[in-house]
Amino acid sequence: MKLFSFFTQELAVDLGTANTLIIQDGKVVIDEPSIVAINRLTNEVIAVGTNAMNMHEKTHENIRTIRPLKDGVIADFQAAESLIQGLIQMLGEKRRFFTHLKMVICIPSGITEVEKRAVFDSADHVDSKETYLIHEPMAAALGIGIDVQAPVGNMIIDIGGGTTEIAVIALSGIVTDQSIRVAGDEFTADIIDFMKRKHNLLIGERTAEQIKINVGAATAELPNPPEKYAVNGRDLLTGIPKQVLVSHTECAEALDKSIAKIEEAILKALEDTPPELASDIYKVGLYLTGGGALLRGLADRLSEKTKLKVQVADDPLRAVVRGTGLALKNTDVYSFLIDRKSI
Repeated sequence: MKLFSFFTQELAVDLGTANTLIIQDGKVVIDEPSIVAINRLTNEVIAVGTNAMNMHEKTHENIRTIRPLKDGVIADFQAAESLIQGLIQMLGEKRRFFTHLKMVICIPSGITEVEKRAVFDSADHVDSKETYLIHEPMAAALGIGIDVQAPVGNMIIDIGGGTTEIAVIALSGIVTDQSIRVAGDEFTADIIDFMKRKHNLLIGERTAEQIKINVGAATAELPNPPEKYAVNGRDLLTGIPKQVLVSHTECAEALDKSIAKIEEAILKALEDTPPELASDIYKVGLYLTGGGALLRGLADRLSEKTKLKVQVADDPLRAVVRGTGLALKNTDVYSFLIDRKSI
């Protein structure tokens, strides 16, 4: 048995729309953008992760960059395989043919059976011998230290790159959930559109992402507002590159409609929650995880809307992968894990 465990490689994977994180031996060993660069002529993978992101929107006609995941699920099967394979190779371990690879992969709660099968198939193609899936809200709850097996209701709001997952968890199960395709990517698209309308400035995804990080806000009323951020782009009227300064209030205006959709989904999930669990949620409040949780003023805006306490998790970007790592250590304990036999 000891010999078998020696040749077992165990990986917890948060296969995200924007970033993919991998935990091995309890440590985050991979944290890379979910993107692949491919040579159009040979169909050969040139780069994955950060190296591919550095090429994004800067390529010539012989190279294209692909984001294999859209709205939290696999949109390009071959590119997803290349991404997973490339990230596993980054671990730097030469895997022998007899290595037993065991994976727990995180998925959105609103995923279909066909989409689940695509994840399993991708794992099979990187030679995973034992694959389990875990829903994002459950992984997030484990990652922030909630006892998911207790008869207590907790609401998790995980705002990722492609989806926002809202779930009430109790007794190792998801009692009610809402999964909407409004999240980080939608915020980025909102900022690009706003810059066109307000400043006649054409910017790319990477620049919009930097605006979101530097001055992104859910509300104009912030106790410690950030300084204006200089944005470079192409003037739509003259075609000449120019620079404009963007404030957090403009960013809050750009993101308002998308955040309102998230608020609506949260209220719907609360409306569907059984009364005893609603009582628990009133006492403990709501938990906010995912990259979207870092948006300035978001917790305060949601708290004002729901009249409930909203807590932002410590290191919200890694809450899901930490929970996935805990599930990996206890695959025999957690009944909510999905394996091939259960779909």
